[in-house]
Amino acid sequence: MGANAMVKGEVNYRAGDGPMIRIPEGPVEVELADDSAVLSWGDAGNTQSTALPIAEYERYVRDGLIALNT
Repeated sequence: MGANAMVKGEVNYRAGDGPMIRIPEGPVEVELADDSAVLSWGDAGNTQSTALPIAEYERYVRDGLIALNT
C-alpha cells in the first residue's frame, strides 16, 4: 500500500449505523471519486478502509487533519 496522505488529527467515520470510529494517525492511501474518498490504512496483514463523503473528506483536508503528500 503506497501512502499518499497522512492523518494528523481526529478523523472519524461511521461503520453502518454503529458508533463513530477513529482512523489512527499515520499514513493512508486515498482514492477519490466524484462523491466520496476511500481511505485505506494499516499494514499488509491488517488493512482497513472506509469511504467518506467528499465534502467531509475536503473538510478534514482543509482543517489540516488529513495532509496530502506532495
